Amino acid sequence: MLRKLSEERRRMLRKMIKRLDKRSRFAQCAGFTQHRTTTTRAHCVAVAYMSCRIAEVLGISVDWDSLIRGALLHDYYLYDWHISKGRQRWHGFRHPGIALRNAESELSLSRRERNMILRHMFPLTPVPPTCREAWIVCLADKICALREIAFGPAPILAGEN
Repeated sequence: MLRKLSEERRRMLRKMIKRLDKRSRFAQCAGFTQHRTTTTRAHCVAVAYMSCRIAEVLGISVDWDSLIRGALLHDYYLYDWHISKGRQRWHGFRHPGIALRNAESELSLSRRERNMILRHMFPLTPVPPTCREAWIVCLADKICALREIAFGPAPILAGEN
């Protein structure tokens, strides 16, 4: 089992969540269901948390601010994908581009952050990530999605989302 996230990374994660809540519509993600009973906001926080854990445990050198922000924004599409009409019909393929457009309309993103958002669905979307941070978010997203589908929201995030 992976060890808990360091206190330094937990502080960075909490700070970035607060910053996004103030400067964007990130808080609205709590109004949409992602997997079973997990909200999109809770899923994005879980992916950011897991991304940091992966990088810490494996000793991977990353841009921590970009990793956290890109992970938090990877599913920033702001709609209920369970309704099968219009853009939601091909959600798995289309939502990375929608999330990127939403994020770019409100925030200035780095190249790494754009790559994390746009490429996190690989291999469902055919173009692979091009930086370490995006590969980590891609992996963390799959781990968190499987956990949420099987067991519901991750309890380790109580009070952080």
